Amino acid sequence: MANDSAGRGGLTRASYEEELASLRVRLEAAKGYLGYGELSARLAELEEQVAEPDLWSEPERARQVNTAYGRVKADVDLLESLERRLSDAEVLWSLALEEGEEAVAESSAEVGSAVAALSQALDDLELRSLFSGQHDERDAVCEIHAGAGGTDAQDWAEMMLRMYQRWAERHGYSVELDEVSPGQEAGILSATFIVRGRYAYGQLAAERGVHRLVRMSPFDAQHRRQTSFASMEATPFIEEASDEVEIDEKELRIDTYRSSGAGGQHVNVTDSAVRITHLPTGIVVSCQNERSQHQNKARALQILAAKLVARQRAARQAELEAISGPQSDVAWGNQIRSYVTAPYQLVKDLRSGYETGNVEAVLDGDLDELIAAYLRFRREQEND
Repeated sequence: MANDSAGRGGLTRASYEEELASLRVRLEAAKGYLGYGELSARLAELEEQVAEPDLWSEPERARQVNTAYGRVKADVDLLESLERRLSDAEVLWSLALEEGEEAVAESSAEVGSAVAALSQALDDLELRSLFSGQHDERDAVCEIHAGAGGTDAQDWAEMMLRMYQRWAERHGYSVELDEVSPGQEAGILSATFIVRGRYAYGQLAAERGVHRLVRMSPFDAQHRRQTSFASMEATPFIEEASDEVEIDEKELRIDTYRSSGAGGQHVNVTDSAVRITHLPTGIVVSCQNERSQHQNKARALQILAAKLVARQRAARQAELEAISGPQSDVAWGNQIRSYVTAPYQLVKDLRSGYETGNVEAVLDGDLDELIAAYLRFRREQEND
């Protein structure tokens, strides 16, 4: 039958029609959960505000308006672009069907390519529906700490730092490395960094917890298998946090020390690094990568304020864990994910059950499927 004839790529006419129909349903759903109508109305309001001649007489308001405008416009432009691309594919396929088999054969490759690209774009967009937290759109303050496993654990902590840096690069996010404490023989003891990008926190919150590495140790003379642990913590970075929480300098212990290790190009040999301990809560933050002690102190206070806001907004311990992540020993029994390179290759998330044998790709920052699987798992748990 004509309707069952295959086009290039092996898909039948019916398959193309089903794919296009499915994409239409998914796009309309995306318009729904992103609130396309409300976004369009909001964009018109923001365009008027951006055009106000005296907008920059209030710099803070101007910054907020421009940030909101950029995000709303990006969402509207994306949805309208997807609408145009899908409509073009639908029209092209419809015309091909009307013109006959030769036109179908000629158009199938182009339509197939459009279907694949649109499907990937909607996959990415549908991840947004999994973000439900108040702070998910924000930048993220991240900390990595070496745990049990000695030198191997310190090396593992450095590998994790690189993994998240590479992940951020893949997404076009910027990474500001604020503090690195070198390991005793190799690797790092800890690192603090800020990932800047829309939904950085929403995604990296999925990475909070203890990560376990099993490999043949490069630091063991007999090259025996070694298990090591490191933890990842993520907190939403709130630029205006200092407006929401008061920090009493009398409640701070401020220590300065000499910057060292892989802190970045601005690390120097003066005592410019700053470590701040908030005595009432025990929260400790550090910064060593700015050009002066004053700048390091200002950044550390900014990170401290973000952490205090996260704590302040949680009335109970369970709510605190939902924002800042549960605290547990960085050792056996507490891991959220295992990375095994010997005797077999496997990365497995112990919460969602998602696993992959491509360990090298994951360590090179290919974390999207792991993050998405956890977010879906979390949604299912919330709906139960």
